[in-house]
Amino acid sequence: MDKLVELDRGPNPVDRHVGLRIRMRRKELGISQERLAYAVGLTFQQIQKYERAANRVSASKLWELARALHTGVTYFYDGLAEIEADGAAPRASMQDFLLTPDGLELAACFPRISSPRLRRKVLELVRALIEAPEVVGAIEA
Repeated sequence: MDKLVELDRGPNPVDRHVGLRIRMRRKELGISQERLAYAVGLTFQQIQKYERAANRVSASKLWELARALHTGVTYFYDGLAEIEADGAAPRASMQDFLLTPDGLELAACFPRISSPRLRRKVLELVRALIEAPEVVGAIEA
């Protein structure tokens, strides 16, 4: 019975965090799942499963992934303590956003805005859109 309850809960939050960090680093470096898989002797499907936390990453494979992604093993655990303190949902949704094509592009473009004043205006616009859902609906229509 305990096994059934465990299956319903979904991926362990630590496994999910590690998987998201693998994906984030891979995308940051512009490496495809196929290329990363080849570098560590796996199939791209296995990389997909790691990134979705469908499968857990073994310690030895995490070591190989860190080497292939030019980072330390601790990178994959960075921010985990903050998630446990704040609750998983806010940080996980931010990471999920950063892993979307739009989120990744926004994260890459925003720092290239050289004017601090203009960056502040963009931030104010985003905040205004959050507070006025009817405006977002009108823009999308």
